[in-house]
Amino acid sequence: MSTPDRHQAPLSPRRAAEAVSPVWLVLVGIVSVQTGAGVAKNLFDALPPAAVVWLRLLTSAVLLLLVARPVLRARSRADWLVVIGYGTALAMMNFLIYQAFARIPLGIAVTIEYLGPLAIAILGSRRRIDLLWAGMAGLGVVALGLESGSMDPLGIVFAVLAAAAWAGYILLSAATGQRFSGTSGLAIASVVGVVVMAPMGVAQGGAALLDWRLLLFGLVVGVLSSVVPYTLELNALRRMPPRVFGVLMSLQPAAAALVGLVLLGELLTVWQWFAVACVIAASAGSTRTSAGHGDDGREADEASARSPSEDPRDR
Repeated sequence: MSTPDRHQAPLSPRRAAEAVSPVWLVLVGIVSVQTGAGVAKNLFDALPPAAVVWLRLLTSAVLLLLVARPVLRARSRADWLVVIGYGTALAMMNFLIYQAFARIPLGIAVTIEYLGPLAIAILGSRRRIDLLWAGMAGLGVVALGLESGSMDPLGIVFAVLAAAAWAGYILLSAATGQRFSGTSGLAIASVVGVVVMAPMGVAQGGAALLDWRLLLFGLVVGVLSSVVPYTLELNALRRMPPRVFGVLMSLQPAAAALVGLVLLGELLTVWQWFAVACVIAASAGSTRTSAGHGDDGREADEASARSPSEDPRDR
């Protein structure tokens, strides 16, 4: 009988993650993000959305600063303007979608918000097939319109604004990635987001922010919504072509709807599920066709070099 190798290296968290399929890492990250949203929504009775957003951004900013340790010297005025804009977009995107969460079902809010990055992908393409994906997304919007009377109109407005903020976030993410190496741009932008949200978050949170139990739940939201998916997706992107990653991320609306059902008891109608399915199909189709002309080897290399600040879903 063989004996264990005493010199075998212990199983570290990183080695454990590398032993898991990158597809599963992305799926777990998706569930983690939406579970964090569900926990956040449960907090809204005790802590306003703005305060929860601030706690979430604070958690992710601390983590990113520890990991990236960005260098602030020798930065141009243009660099600072870009990263400040990026951080402001990050803060507004989170604030607006949490305002939507407080008013309409989680799955519907995420579905509407997902129209932002989908619009960027489709408008930036010149292929005729993307007209099909645009039509599919439009069909989803029509399906949501059929059920809009049963939802808070202000919640829908906030979700639409969150979609626009997400689109702006993607564009500024690309500009930041060109000026800052690795995750340093995202780390600085996260600090900017904390500063931007601090007046509103602290003012609305008030004395509740001194309750250690609420702070603990806010920390949980930050870990589930930022720390866990950030870590898992970073590992997955090293071993996965970006087009595959993009297709998997298209499952976000469905995951949000399921988490809303399980954690919050939010039941969607047939038309609302149809809208979710349309947006998922449009997003997945657009991702597949946009990367259809690249070879897998080149995509794998791009995935290995890609930083989280280039990930449009890294919030």
